[in-house]
Amino acid sequence: MIERTKSQQDPERFAAAVNAPYYQTDLAVAQYCDAHYGPDRFGIGNFSREMVFLCCQVLDGRAPLRALDLGCAVGRSSFELARFFKQVTAIDSSRRFIDVARRIQKRARVCYSLLEEGDILSDHKVYLADLGLAETAQRVSFCQGDAQALDPELGPYDLILAANLIDRLPHPARFLVNIHRHLVSGGILVLASPYNWLEEYTAKKYWLGGHFRFGRPVDSLNGLRQRLNRHFQLIGEPCELEFVIRETARSYRHSISQVTCWQLLER
Repeated sequence: MIERTKSQQDPERFAAAVNAPYYQTDLAVAQYCDAHYGPDRFGIGNFSREMVFLCCQVLDGRAPLRALDLGCAVGRSSFELARFFKQVTAIDSSRRFIDVARRIQKRARVCYSLLEEGDILSDHKVYLADLGLAETAQRVSFCQGDAQALDPELGPYDLILAANLIDRLPHPARFLVNIHRHLVSGGILVLASPYNWLEEYTAKKYWLGGHFRFGRPVDSLNGLRQRLNRHFQLIGEPCELEFVIRETARSYRHSISQVTCWQLLER
């Protein structure tokens, strides 16, 4: 039997939940559970799985021990990392997302309800074992937290993944100039973002890009370079990774994140 919150039991309340802060709503939980654990859409591979595959390529055979997953949402990338790392710390600012991720870890399954059309919902269940994630799931520690105000004692980590996070932070530059403190010497930072800057999340004066300075356009990649070049070296060229979020049976959001990989300079 699929477990639902009250607003999921009532389709009108479920749909109206979008008026609450998005990442705390039942609607967001359902959409992200599907994006993380549901089937591939339109020939586009699972974003979380592909991100971790890319991380492992960048590590290039080194023996990884500890990873930090920032903006982990409902946990798919964290569980994927646990297949390769002995210890994974997964942090998200949304209490709802963290509660769901912990429940998935405890029960080794994902249960969620999706909007089909109007008042019609469909129930879905996915087992971690079917995704090859069950055996190592307990390596992950989920906790609520602020990526901009990490515990100074956190880490150091061999890898930090921050996927689709920086354009949802109030002060992304603050995050970038301090993140090196949580990596081992030579450690890897992997960032991904569609650079979808919105004043709902980040005041325009704090945008890394997508604005003009002295009459010239400033893009987000250059904004990253300006904040990271002191402590990091860019590895290779940025690449593009697609992802899809299902809204209803016939409505989807298709986005493309730019992925950049950075190596902490030797101390």
